[in-house]
Amino acid sequence: MSQALVRIAAGWLLGLMLAVAGAVVAVNLVNNTVASPQQPVREYLDALQSGDGGKALGLLRATVPPSNAAMLDGTALQTATSRFTNVEIGEPEERPDNQVMVPLEYTIDGSRLRTEFLLRKTGTEWIFFNTWAFVPSRLPTVDITVVNSSEATVNGVPVNMPNGRNSFAVFYPGEYEASVNGEYFSAAPTRATVTARDAPVAPLNLLTQATDDLKKDVSAKVREFLDGCAAVAAKEQKLQPDCPFYYASNNTVQDGSIKWTVTEYPNVSIEPFDGRWVVAPLDGKAKVEALQQNLFTGAWYPLSEEVDFSFTTRLDVSGDTVKVTPVLSF
Repeated sequence: MSQALVRIAAGWLLGLMLAVAGAVVAVNLVNNTVASPQQPVREYLDALQSGDGGKALGLLRATVPPSNAAMLDGTALQTATSRFTNVEIGEPEERPDNQVMVPLEYTIDGSRLRTEFLLRKTGTEWIFFNTWAFVPSRLPTVDITVVNSSEATVNGVPVNMPNGRNSFAVFYPGEYEASVNGEYFSAAPTRATVTARDAPVAPLNLLTQATDDLKKDVSAKVREFLDGCAAVAAKEQKLQPDCPFYYASNNTVQDGSIKWTVTEYPNVSIEPFDGRWVVAPLDGKAKVEALQQNLFTGAWYPLSEEVDFSFTTRLDVSGDTVKVTPVLSF
């Protein structure tokens, strides 16, 4: 064989070896990137962040427990990961049964958290490229209770709360915040962070309270009732009107001289009780003025007395309508 042919053969052999080596490098590169077990985790995280619950559920291969599905798509799902920072997908670690564990680390409010995903090799594509899939799982749930309300807001989405409670299926990892933001009733936000499919999650308990707007509206109606009652008492010239306040006297009072005024209006306190909202007993002061006659001397002299009073009310709130019904005992 001539030297020329030898050089040509050597060149072809070298090219073939380089091609094979390049192919091996390329295969390894692909298997360590787009065909790596981290890739399904990246795609799953992207689906969570974009609010694509259908894609996330398909990738995770998870079953949905009997529960409310409001957190599994759209805004509620996007919000679940919106406060994650410093997100890092770690190197896979081998596990039994042809499985690997891929860690996901992230930070929420300065706390470093970790979620572990189990994946299994499902085969290859184009002979060389590995394929991976999540080991099937079941979504966790977050239980929420609320005092005296049939509605709440979870991750920015209004949800129904039948009998003041509900259970929501959720993706993990995720942060879920519940609150009540009504005009007349509210509850401060409370959060739960779900880091794993089997991690215990404490229930979110919303302690609903009456808002300042409701207290103002009830106070205004109480003042309106008392002022109206005082005006009617003066018009009818009664020392013992059909009002929470009254004055008892054995003296003769000059007709036309009786005047009632409320000098101290009650402070309104609204609290939950036995599945409803009640107004605490209302205490105040009223002043009666008149001319009265001494039964022994016949002399007329002014009457000016401040009296304490107390009464209860029934509170009914429907939508944006507030009704306050005084309950008087005589």
